[in-house]
Amino acid sequence: MRTLLAAAAAVLVLGPGNASADTFALVPDAVPALAPGPAVLPSAETPNEAGSLLLPPIVFDAPFLPAQERTYEQLQDLWARAGVAYGIPWQVLAAINKIESDFGRNMGPSSAGAVGWMQFMPDTWLRWGMDGSGDGIADPWNPEDAVFAAARYLAAAEGRTDISRAVFAYNHAQWYVDDVLQLAALFGGGAGADAVFSLDRMAVAIDESQQRVASLSEQLAAVETRVAELAPVAAALAARADDLELLLSDRLVAEQDAFHAGQELLAATTEVERLRAELEAAEAGLEAARSGVHASSFLPAAAGMLGMPTRADGYVFPVGGGAGAVSVGRDHHDYPAADIAAAMGAPVFVLADAMVLDVVDDARCGIGFTLRTLDGLEWVYCHLSHRDGSIQPGMLLPAGHWAGLVGSTGHSTGPHLHLGLRPARYPQEMPWFQEYAGSAFTWQEEVAQPVARTTQIFSVVPSAEPAEEIVEFTLAGG
Repeated sequence: MRTLLAAAAAVLVLGPGNASADTFALVPDAVPALAPGPAVLPSAETPNEAGSLLLPPIVFDAPFLPAQERTYEQLQDLWARAGVAYGIPWQVLAAINKIESDFGRNMGPSSAGAVGWMQFMPDTWLRWGMDGSGDGIADPWNPEDAVFAAARYLAAAEGRTDISRAVFAYNHAQWYVDDVLQLAALFGGGAGADAVFSLDRMAVAIDESQQRVASLSEQLAAVETRVAELAPVAAALAARADDLELLLSDRLVAEQDAFHAGQELLAATTEVERLRAELEAAEAGLEAARSGVHASSFLPAAAGMLGMPTRADGYVFPVGGGAGAVSVGRDHHDYPAADIAAAMGAPVFVLADAMVLDVVDDARCGIGFTLRTLDGLEWVYCHLSHRDGSIQPGMLLPAGHWAGLVGSTGHSTGPHLHLGLRPARYPQEMPWFQEYAGSAFTWQEEVAQPVARTTQIFSVVPSAEPAEEIVEFTLAGG
């Protein structure tokens, strides 16, 4: 018979100090009746024995069955049940669920090999995964299994008494801890989960609109390039067809070639007109989606969900998306500059109060522009998929002004913003840029530090101890 776990719900309380301190406490609160949890609750003190889990086929490559979906209400119930079962604030589970898989929209496998609703690495799943749904299978692609396993893992990492430490164990980066706890605090704020779900819907609308604008912009640029290539060819063939000095047979061949070239040019021109109309409609849709942002909360967690900029020393980081989605190399392949890697369609912002010097559309930079900030520095933006219409020479724009979308136009090997300076120097070396490390972006060369172990592993024992309780060893080279 399935055991029903009943307990007081956990409400997240954000206390004084920074997010890396012990900022959460469990206090009683009333919650709706919860659905049953798993029939057997695995221990948070002891990991699974090797081979004890029944796994679905190809579990760490792709979901065996179609990915499951859950409504916001179903997810909130699931977080609450798992949190109660293992003594973990449900808001932390909710925040991890959002950050790791965007509420199940992006379940991997990731570049590191993490999979499922809560992005477990295979080795971690084998040790701490569980059957949370009661079907006998431990499946990280199943929301019940994954969320209950995440709660178990956090409890095993001392999350009942030190939630910051437990979140750090989940992902060994302080920016990740800060993001999770800030978002968890937003879940636990006065407006509760409804506010976060509203932000999530807004973020989805913005992201979809940005992706559409980015895609249409790159399609339009490609077809416009094709038109520019076809136009002189068609004109030359038409002139050859009208050359009376040619033999009649040569003129007939030229007329045929000119006709085909003209038809191809007409089709490409028609496609340009169609794409321009679609892009105009998509831009209007993006503006409508973005208009709701200004009325929303601009707490750090809300800004992160919406991909909005935040300030540091008067500067705004020029690419939105946060440290989990944006990365920067400390150097550049051939001259001082910063290549800021981000997803296609990620938002691009004016980095400081500035005047637009010029717009750029060429084979090397692609779609871009140059700015002069109030300190006299000139900044070059390159490889955008879309540039906002407000970016025109002579325009004065404030820091944080939406400037366009990340792309891969021009001489580019993948979606990123190329950020250059005149005279050339590394933006990465500037204090304001470095201040954003861990919040707006991660260094590409950064290596996660292992969690420090506080439990005792070895101890010196008297020689009189019974031999069967002692494992003798010798240090190499000692």
